[in-house]
Amino acid sequence: MAKTIIELKHADLTLGSAAASVHVLKGIDLVIEAGESVGIVGPSGSGKSTLLMVLAGLETLDSGEINISGTPLHALSEDQVADFRGRNIGIVFQSFHLIANMTALENVAVPLELANVANPFEIARRELNAVGLGERLNHYPGQLSGGEQQRVAIARALAPSPALLIADEPTGNLDADTGRQIADLLFAKQAERGMTLLLVTHDNGLAKRCSRQIRVRSGQIEGDSAADRPAEAAIA
Repeated sequence: MAKTIIELKHADLTLGSAAASVHVLKGIDLVIEAGESVGIVGPSGSGKSTLLMVLAGLETLDSGEINISGTPLHALSEDQVADFRGRNIGIVFQSFHLIANMTALENVAVPLELANVANPFEIARRELNAVGLGERLNHYPGQLSGGEQQRVAIARALAPSPALLIADEPTGNLDADTGRQIADLLFAKQAERGMTLLLVTHDNGLAKRCSRQIRVRSGQIEGDSAADRPAEAAIA
């Protein structure tokens, strides 16, 4: 039987205040099973990236519940959520978010050090080798191509061995060929490690590589391919 890794119940979130406030998520219910690859699509301003940030524990709901691997993030303090995220969730951003004055090896190892993980540089070296950057360990972000920087970011996200990998437009800053290579890497690592992959993208072709596609519009889930599958296929 499939195991639920994410459960959202009546998730509601407004950003901004007073006249500038925007009701971004409107009572969303969502269940995602462990090991799924889920592409989240929708027009700009639809709320898809905010939904991803909620699932990453980077935005706090105004009301509703969010459970990740059975842990109620909505009931935790900010520090407790940060600790949980560091151990269970890997995040890859469109703009890489690497520290400019740290080498590739340091960019991957330092978050592990801060989390008191044993042998952080050994783990970082292994993960950089695994994404094809074994010869670039001591290079700084400014000495790396965009694709190489995103590989460092992926290695950093994978280093804690998370159950959940979240990627927000991971190919958005890359040319088509490099973007395909990065997408191939993400799906290969997801399959290799049995992780759950959540992917926000404007690229419908990339979303269709996922086992499930969710379409968000105006802060609500407008479509979910899981609902279109025969019951037998959904169970298989």
